[in-house]
Amino acid sequence: MLPPRRLVVAVSGASGSRYAALFLQQAVRLVPEVAVVLSKIAPRVIVHELGLQPSRSFEPTMMLDGVAVPEGHRLTAYGLMDFNAPFASGSNAYDAMVIVPCSQGLIGHLVAGLADTLITRAADVCLKERRPLIVVPREAPLSLIHLRNWTALTECGGTVLPACPSFYQRPQSLDEAMLSVVDRILAHLELTRPGAYHWGEETD
Repeated sequence: MLPPRRLVVAVSGASGSRYAALFLQQAVRLVPEVAVVLSKIAPRVIVHELGLQPSRSFEPTMMLDGVAVPEGHRLTAYGLMDFNAPFASGSNAYDAMVIVPCSQGLIGHLVAGLADTLITRAADVCLKERRPLIVVPREAPLSLIHLRNWTALTECGGTVLPACPSFYQRPQSLDEAMLSVVDRILAHLELTRPGAYHWGEETD
């Protein structure tokens, strides 16, 4: 697999918005074209968890925390029901898709093949076109339904990457711990964050 040049990033209403923000900040630097789709509840959760000023018109750029989109790169937001988005069709599928965080309910929709929103449709396109689809659930504990859905999604070709930070890099902040999850997502896309820690490397 080559690193994606066009990437879809979807954000569900699950808790864990900081993961979405940290991943998006890296994605816009590393991927030339990034498309963002938010679920209906996601803006409310993002504003609450990131401590943002409530706004009637939420923009995904609010999650970048001052990170500039490099020249020649593009970040585009699409509405949840915008089926005119290019990646809603297999004829113009993007290279990969990441759903971070991903609610268990959304995973259930994906497994059932319910393509009733742009998020579920884009994920369905990734699966049928054999493009990488990475979902990042955070919820715990897991019911048997959740576990079976994870298995089914994996059997369909998706990658379930739970938001479980590592600690062997001795993180000095919550963001540093959460970046270990971001780094794992990037690794599955054949991307590397500058400064990312890998096991066996020296730490300060």
